[in-house]
Amino acid sequence: MFVSVVLDPGGVDSSRALVSILSQYGFVKVQRACWEHTGLTEKRLHTLKKDLDSATDYYDTLRIYQYPVEGLLAITELQKKKWKRCILRPPTESLK
Repeated sequence: MFVSVVLDPGGVDSSRALVSILSQYGFVKVQRACWEHTGLTEKRLHTLKKDLDSATDYYDTLRIYQYPVEGLLAITELQKKKWKRCILRPPTESLK
C-alpha cells in the first residue's frame, strides 16, 4: 500500500522524534514535511500509528494518506492527540 505522511510538529523535539520513527519504518523524504512509503502493510501501518502517537503531543498535527484501502483513498489525521479517519469515495453520477 502507498502511504504518505505529512508532518506539522509543534516543536523541534517532536520533529526529530517523528523523523526518526519514519526513517526506521523505511519512509523516504520527498518534500520538506512529506514522507512516503510504497510497500507498507496494514499491520505495519497500525504499529507505525501507535509509535507516532506516542511521540507526539497536543500541539503536533500529522496526516496520513493511504491508498488503496478497500479500493479507496483514506486520510487519517492526528490533531490535538485525537485520530480522525476519512475514506474518500468517488462521486455518484447525478440523474439527468
